[in-house]
Amino acid sequence: MTAGPGAPGSGGAAPGARPAEGAPVPRPPLGVPPRGTSLVLRGRELDRPAVMAIVNRTDDSFYAGARQLDDRQALAAVERAVREGAEILDVGGVRAGVGPEVTPAEEIRRVVPFVARVRSEFPELLVSVDTWRADVAHEAALAGADLVNDTWAGHDPRLVEVAGQHGIGVVCSHTGGARPRTDPVRVDYPARPGAADPRDGVVQDVVTTLRAAAERAVSCGVPRASVLVDPTHDFGKNTWHSLHLLRRTEVLAGLGFPLLMALSRKDFVGETLDLPAAERLEGTLAATAVAAWLGARVFRAHDVAATRRVLDLVAPGRAAPAPAAARRGRAGRRRARPPSPRRGRGCCGPPPGGGGCRCSWSTPWPGR
Repeated sequence: MTAGPGAPGSGGAAPGARPAEGAPVPRPPLGVPPRGTSLVLRGRELDRPAVMAIVNRTDDSFYAGARQLDDRQALAAVERAVREGAEILDVGGVRAGVGPEVTPAEEIRRVVPFVARVRSEFPELLVSVDTWRADVAHEAALAGADLVNDTWAGHDPRLVEVAGQHGIGVVCSHTGGARPRTDPVRVDYPARPGAADPRDGVVQDVVTTLRAAAERAVSCGVPRASVLVDPTHDFGKNTWHSLHLLRRTEVLAGLGFPLLMALSRKDFVGETLDLPAAERLEGTLAATAVAAWLGARVFRAHDVAATRRVLDLVAPGRAAPAPAAARRGRAGRRRARPPSPRRGRGCCGPPPGGGGCRCSWSTPWPGR
């Protein structure tokens, strides 16, 4: 018969019992979520959470700070992104939302020569193209793109085949069936039987869609480690949906593919805080920290330096890597000592039996 907890020889303590004097105090598990799946592009594994900088070759993007139709302005933005720590650059040629028509030929003109130039001038930078069109993806791949960011969930079914033919990565997204460049109107995702939360309908739909799209990408020749999944906040969703997907990031990170989060200055952040795009940085960074803690691996961001710093703080909190400069509390970094009693206040007196001053700072002072 096996001894139960707290029984002699069981090694356990009776419920409510205090540990023996000097015994280690048991600690609950930290509850750190799984790490998530790393991304591999061009044979290079990104072993830390990556920042995907944004350059929009448009003049009407929803965030004015990302409009870089001018070549010199766009190249300066790339230089800044690299300097601030971006591993990936996402180049787009069409506003995601409602706006004037941009033909495939015009999108190619805006994007492809720029991709070729970035590949030439920044050979270590991974380059992504934000498009839903297979013809644009093909030309971009020939120009040196490493990844196709299909934000409209396979609207052109040939796009993933193009990625497979060229052996480059692809982002599989979820829009709930919305057509490109449309806004959601009264969208609903009813929860299916077995949902733990009545709000989980959107999570169930996203998981089902992303899993199927990712497996199709692999079947089309895209390397499994180069297939990203993106719940695509705001696309075909309202603010409640996007917030719940953020809450359920750990479920999405568990799909077995690198998880991309495109949270930067989006409407769900703005509506949550009732702020315009120009004032959504803090909300974006808060959402970024949550998603990074829960296992997301790539973050599409307008604000590279700020995003990089958030990720570099969350990572050591998850236990790896070490802080960049952990000096606090080490012997070489001490606070200034209090004034010696010998300085202006006289000695505290001779020790018993005579001799010199008995004052000593050999014992650490509080806080040392």
